[in-house]
Amino acid sequence: MRERMKAEINHLIEMLQDRQTEDGSWRFCFEGPPMTDAYMIILLRSLGINDEELIGELAHRIQSKQCENGTWKLYEDEQEGNLSATIEAYYALLYSGYKQLEDMEMRMAKQFIKKKGGLDQASSLTKIMLAVTGQLPWPKFFPVPIEMILLPQSFPINFFDFVGYARVHMAPMLIVADQKFVMKGKDAPNLSHLLNHRVSDDDYFEEFRSGSMSFITQSIKRLIGLPSELHRMALEKANRFMIGRIEPNGTLYSYFSATFLMIFSLLALGYSKDDPVIKNAVKGLKSLQCSNAHMQNSPSTVWDTSLISHALQTAGVESSSPTIQNANYYLLQKQHYRYGDWSIHNPYVLPGGWGFSDSNTMNPDVDDTTAALRAIKNTASQSPPIRQSWFRGMKWALSMQNHDGGWPAFEKNTDKKILKLVPIDGAESASIDPSMPDLTGRTLEFLGRDARLNLYHPQIKRGVNWLVKNQETNGSWYGRWGVSYIYGTWAAITGMRAVGVKRDHTSIEKGVQWLKSIQNKDGGWGESCQSDSEKSYVPLRFSTPSQTAWALEALISVYSGPTEEINRGIDSLINQLHERGQGFTYPTGAGLPGSFYIYYHSYNYIWPLLTMSRYLEKFHLQLD
Repeated sequence: MRERMKAEINHLIEMLQDRQTEDGSWRFCFEGPPMTDAYMIILLRSLGINDEELIGELAHRIQSKQCENGTWKLYEDEQEGNLSATIEAYYALLYSGYKQLEDMEMRMAKQFIKKKGGLDQASSLTKIMLAVTGQLPWPKFFPVPIEMILLPQSFPINFFDFVGYARVHMAPMLIVADQKFVMKGKDAPNLSHLLNHRVSDDDYFEEFRSGSMSFITQSIKRLIGLPSELHRMALEKANRFMIGRIEPNGTLYSYFSATFLMIFSLLALGYSKDDPVIKNAVKGLKSLQCSNAHMQNSPSTVWDTSLISHALQTAGVESSSPTIQNANYYLLQKQHYRYGDWSIHNPYVLPGGWGFSDSNTMNPDVDDTTAALRAIKNTASQSPPIRQSWFRGMKWALSMQNHDGGWPAFEKNTDKKILKLVPIDGAESASIDPSMPDLTGRTLEFLGRDARLNLYHPQIKRGVNWLVKNQETNGSWYGRWGVSYIYGTWAAITGMRAVGVKRDHTSIEKGVQWLKSIQNKDGGWGESCQSDSEKSYVPLRFSTPSQTAWALEALISVYSGPTEEINRGIDSLINQLHERGQGFTYPTGAGLPGSFYIYYHSYNYIWPLLTMSRYLEKFHLQLD
């Protein structure tokens, strides 16, 4: 087994070194659902930008993802199909002109959509897209008034209580809904045949009507000023909010979905289609396309580069090698030195974090920061300038700890439970940024292994206590940004072990027993994206390389020697890498529960390489 592992490690090292780009980064595809491909076609056609080469590529890719039953799914084992994904793909294909209503595949999709309730049963974001492009009427009264953006931060609820990635979607949504803006291209298809019944306009947005918004409405009434003047001020502030968060590549916060909404909201405010802001935004969206013709929602370049550099160094690639030095140079260029919205809730610390995407300059997050710090650590010990960047980043990551002891992703202490009641799909996960086991465990793992902090440090102790308190009764932990309980349990166990929690600690033992209990017959591990929606572990009928690697690294961190479960897992992992079966393309990254899952093309290489290297690093004496 040792020689087999070494051969696989060497193969992965060579492959990754060959994939490094000239600027030192790695650019693997961040592959999400068909939404972004569909929205790009709809946007280009709506604006009259007939980029037929791009539209043709996107249409072909969307067609290739259609299932035999005529639907589109977010993940392979999703039952029947996904209504919103099918509506979006169906609409885009008709709008592209490459498919016709009478085509068999389109008739099957239409049948599924009508069976599931039609357009008015789609998700909130899909309905917004349909309304702004003239396929659904806007409601007479949108329940979240745009004046909400004027509420000062001293109010119990205000716009900045929402986490940043929610705000950059909400601002343009509020504008287009307030203006009831519609832009319908001259060749737009008519989707009225997908309405199952005729109801009043407001019924299309039934989920928006909620008493939970009454508090915001009452707060707005307390604002002093004429209603018309407040309305004008709110529109201007929403406009400034978006413009002030446009990245150098023209996108809003580096997100495709937010930029798509921003373009329509700017048009609603009177911007011309030829305005430089809109033209740059479209250009920025086009730049998000990856090699397989997919429009990425937010390219994972910084994330992938950090993880790959760290994995290569763990596997034995010297930090002085050109591969690592070039990666360091790239990462150091991407460290943030400007204050972003994160500083609203964390004002007493210098910038120093890293973001997820290549174009990101103002929206750092904890996970990318600790990943980048892991990557540059070995070089930082020998280079004073890099050491300065390392300490600056570490101070930023430490400062992001929430009051409850855990770590969030993007913004500190944005965890007002009432915001979960905002009547928009996925509000529980999209509105706030609470402490999460995966973020807390990953941060502790960095702080213990790379920063050499342990349980005697008060922040470490608080983080461990938070993890112990938030363990599931079956011994697992939920992972917010990966799928799902395997991801969270791996992060929690490796994090606790790195800071000195003993292997016989009750939480560690329970987590290990849970991982062992869900090992597949082939020796690997696999978990369905359905777990993320149901908040309960749902197994896959096959194993995936990333989830197998996560489970294995957790077990390796606990045991002093290789066990039967670990050895079976290693065998399975190597077999998966060679066979490249169903698990190789299954999405194991999470964006929004029930709505957005990610197949990271890099994960099949990063996590197996790291885990096999950890195995040899820890168990080498037993293998000699």
